[in-house]
Amino acid sequence: MEDTGKVSAGGLLGALLRWLYPPVCLLCRAPGAGDLDLCPGCRGDLPWFGHGCPACARPLPPGAGPLCGACLKRPPPFDATHALFHYAAPVDRLITGLKYRGRLSHARLLGELWASHAPVTDPPDLLLPVPLHPERLRERGFNQSLELARPLSRRLGIPLETGLLQRVRPTRAQQGLKGKERRRNVRAAFEIAAGTVPAHVAIIDDVMTTGSTVGEIARQLKRAGAERVEVWVLARA
Repeated sequence: MEDTGKVSAGGLLGALLRWLYPPVCLLCRAPGAGDLDLCPGCRGDLPWFGHGCPACARPLPPGAGPLCGACLKRPPPFDATHALFHYAAPVDRLITGLKYRGRLSHARLLGELWASHAPVTDPPDLLLPVPLHPERLRERGFNQSLELARPLSRRLGIPLETGLLQRVRPTRAQQGLKGKERRRNVRAAFEIAAGTVPAHVAIIDDVMTTGSTVGEIARQLKRAGAERVEVWVLARA
């Protein structure tokens, strides 16, 4: 009976907070819907991801083969990629607002949307956000991949791991670099820090462009004993 009372009290408190502070759309300031800071109209305008290569999530036209040409020629070090959105307006604005302006409300909204569409047929043993180097973390004050992963972990009941992997070498920003430059930039930038790597891991990142960063992490995880490494990315460029 005590547990039931606590849940009821929590539900009443949540209802009171929603009444006092109703959700407001982060994109157009209209009233939000479904406890999300997003209105139905703006939700319909989101660039939801469609058909893509199951290995790397490169967008493919309807009727294309199961894998893109790049993955047929050289399979990536990870086993699958799941993307929620194309990296396009207005999601790109929400992501840049989170990363460069510290708008953590964007992470809560995007994370909740992500959790409601996450691939859970064969859930991973843990979620692994892409880590920032300590210097970058001090500058930014937060890790956007971790903030996006929190709602996923909470809603899906999958453990969130932040101590397993470390970024041991500072790197240049990947934005503006070409494919080979991106791969060189992140080479040996990560290492397994502590703990046992489970059989099935999902790497969590905000945007995937060439896959160089998540590819380097996947190699480290596979060397440490992971059997299946998926990439869960909020947006695919």
